This record gives sequence, C-alpha cells and structure tokens, in this order.
Amino acid sequence: MFAYGIDRLTVEDVLAIADGRTKASLTEYAIAKIDECRRKVEVMANSSKAVYGINTGFGPLCDVKISPEETSLLQKNLLITHAVGVGNPIAKELSKIMMICKVHALSRGFSGIRLEVVERIIYFIENDMLPVVPEQGSVGASGDLAPLSHLFLPLLGEGEFWVDDTIVPAMDVLKAHNLEPIELAAKEGLALINGTQFILAHGIVGLNKMRYLLDLADVAGAMSLEGYQGSESPFKELLHSIRPFSGNLEVAERMRMLFKDSNNIKSHVDCERVQDPYSMRCIPQVHGASRNAYYHLNELTEIEMNSVTDNPIVLSETEAISGGNFHGQPLAMALDYGALAASELGNISDRRCYLLLEGKFGLPRLLTASGGLNSGFMIPQYTTAALVTENKSLCFPPSADSVPTSLGQEDHVSMGSISGRKFNQILGNIEKILAIEIMYAAQAMEFRRPNTFSEIIEQNFALVRSKVKKLEEDRILKDDINTLITMVKNQEFIVK
Repeated sequence: MFAYGIDRLTVEDVLAIADGRTKASLTEYAIAKIDECRRKVEVMANSSKAVYGINTGFGPLCDVKISPEETSLLQKNLLITHAVGVGNPIAKELSKIMMICKVHALSRGFSGIRLEVVERIIYFIENDMLPVVPEQGSVGASGDLAPLSHLFLPLLGEGEFWVDDTIVPAMDVLKAHNLEPIELAAKEGLALINGTQFILAHGIVGLNKMRYLLDLADVAGAMSLEGYQGSESPFKELLHSIRPFSGNLEVAERMRMLFKDSNNIKSHVDCERVQDPYSMRCIPQVHGASRNAYYHLNELTEIEMNSVTDNPIVLSETEAISGGNFHGQPLAMALDYGALAASELGNISDRRCYLLLEGKFGLPRLLTASGGLNSGFMIPQYTTAALVTENKSLCFPPSADSVPTSLGQEDHVSMGSISGRKFNQILGNIEKILAIEIMYAAQAMEFRRPNTFSEIIEQNFALVRSKVKKLEEDRILKDDINTLITMVKNQEFIVK
C-alpha cells in the first residue's frame, strides 16, 4: 500500500500504481495536512490583503482584486481559458501517471485544495476515468498549464474522457458513475493546473523504456561482437577500474557476463587482429555514458515527483509565496541530456550493423552466402541510418529556447514538455534500431556455428529464431523487422 503525500514515490511505484499492482490511498495524516492547508486558504480568501491567485486575478491580471463571491467563477474560468492544447491526444497511460503525480503533490499539504477534489481525482485513477489531453501547448512554466487544464476539466463536467478507445464527453461519463461536477473554490484551479506533471509523466515513461533499452543495447552489442568475432579484452575489469565512471564499470561487467563461457570468443583468442573498431571495443564507454545520463535523469525525476510544484505555495494563514516551483527547467535540461544519451545508443548500434555487412573476418558480404542475385541484409541498414539521423535532428535541446508569454510576466520558460515528448520519440526509434541490429547479429552468428555462445546469448538467439528464420535467399524483411520491434517493445529479450 502506498500512502499519497507521505511515502516517497519512485518511478517503479508510479508505474505499479498506474497498472494496478500497487494500491495507493490517503492516510489520516495526509488528510489532516490537506484540511489544515485548506483552512489557511479560506482565511486568506476572505482577507482584505491581496494574495496572488487566491483573491486576485492571474498572470498579468495579478493586480485585479477578486471578491469572495466571484472566486468560484474565477477558478472555473482559469481551467476553461487555459485548456487550449492542440495536436493528437497523449497516451492514456500518460494521463493516468499525470493524475497520480498530481495527487501525491497535492497531498503534501501546501496547495490549499479541498479534500473532496483530491478524492475525486483518486476516484478517476482507480476507475480508469482517463481524461483526453492534447500533446501540444505547454511551454513548461507556469508548469504545464494547457495539458493540466485538459486533464482536470472533467472535474467540472467539461472536457472529455477515454472510454476504451472512444472519446466521450466528460458529463456523460460522470453521469454513468453517478457523479456531479465539482464547483471549484479559492486557489483550487491554480493548484490543479500549476505544476510539471506533463513533463514528469513523459520522464517517467521514458525512464522505464530507457532502463530496458540500455540493457538491451549491451545484449545487441555483445551479439554483434560475437558475430564479428571481436575481442573481449577491452572489457577487462582492471582496464575500467582505472577510469571508474559508474556507467562504464557497469557495462564492462555486463559485457563480461554476456561473454561468459563463450566457445566462440575462445576460438579466436590467438588471431592476428590487433584491435576492433570503436563501435565494438568502446561499448562500455559509449553505453556507459548513456547510463550515467539515465541515472542523473532518474535522480532528478524522483526529486520532482516528490515535490510541490504548484503556485502559490501556502505556508501559513498569512503567507502564500508566489515563487517559481512550477518552472520546468530542472527536468527540461535533464530530459534533453537523456535524449542525447538515448540517441547515442542508436548511433553506435547503426555502426555495428554496418560492420557486420562489410564481409570481413569470415562473414560474407551483406550477410548472405549467395550475394549478387541476393542483396541479403544490405537495405535494413538504410533504415537504421535514417532513424539515426532522425534522432540527431530531434536532439536539439528545447530547454535552450525560451519565448516570453503572459505579456512578459512569464518571460522565461523551460519548453520542458517538448523535451519530454522528444525524449520518448527518440526512444521509440532506438527500439527499432536495436531490433534491426539483433536481426543482423543473429544472422552473423549463424556463420560462426558450430561455435557456441554464452547461455544468455544463446537464449536470445533462440528467441530471435523462434520468430524470424535465418535469411537464405532474399525475402520481404518488413514483417521480420516488425516482429523484432514488437519483441523489443514488449521487453521479451533476456537482458540480465
């Protein structure tokens, strides 16, 4: 059982709550904190002192005082006017993760929202009432205003929900659950739509993908090196201990594990080759650097998912600080770094594919024994080359840009929502590139028989051959490639 607002969230916790493996609820302690903060907001809302977002307008209208009688309409108008997202809807999983992260932040007791609003969001989560949220429109400060507005419009009976794969008006779904729309009170609109949960959700989903792809990249690289009959000496422990980056050490150790008891490796230890190309022998340095970026992004993401990121932050009955906790820069820059790190996994993978086609060291050109009439595996490398260049073009860091908004009141923004979306686009391309490398590596390994490989490499080779047969003569490879991509997406390959 996970306690909102009390326990520390991890990426694994969020995913487990989202798919139903872990139950999450409010404790009496969290409820007391929510209620106490709400009491403070009500005192300020009825005060003659202007407090931003509680009894004033928003953004450049912060100097306009709002009467207690107008407060509810002000909060409703906030969500309605900010729901201006465009583009395709985000994945339903992302909407759910956004709500989980928002509930956890609101339950810390600094946002001034009423308990009934938090409980309604929890009801949405537990009953898979997932709002439709467009993917474009956030500049990442004051948080993810547009996507969060769409996420919480259904609380008011506005906006839309997913019902299976159909988009349905929110009011129809509320009626089906015998729920009435909620009328927001002072501060609640701001508490809902200020925050970084759109950026955060993309980071969480991306980290989950990247963790597996980092491991799979090691496996694909080991399979390629076995097919190439490269050397295992660049992975020796002592070599890496004298340049001890944590990611490098981990990858080198994994490579030693992946070559353990390999008859194929031992079969050519006395060959005359002095060294392998960089994409083979520098796997720990390149994959390791990407791992270092992953660990950094994971650390910052877990700080963010346990933080309060709305505005203003309620500290006492007389003090609500209008600060900048909603600014997405801490995650935006790390997501851009993560995107570059993910892209490099594909860059080096494509180079290994190319090496396997050259026809060196006992491999036939284009990995076919009947070249000329047959093109073999010539063309899939065109696809990896195209995907690699697409990823390079996606590596421009949105966090390096800023466009002023809100009449200059919000004059520096993070663009972190774009960073998060591009991070996941790149990871989707990496899934495809690694699938093609595994197809190439399995074919290359065929030409090393009757040599045998480590247990884990043999298991993965068998997985490939259970779905994709050896290429003897030219055939349409599209289905083979798509099959392997699906296996990667479903995380079917054995990586540990």
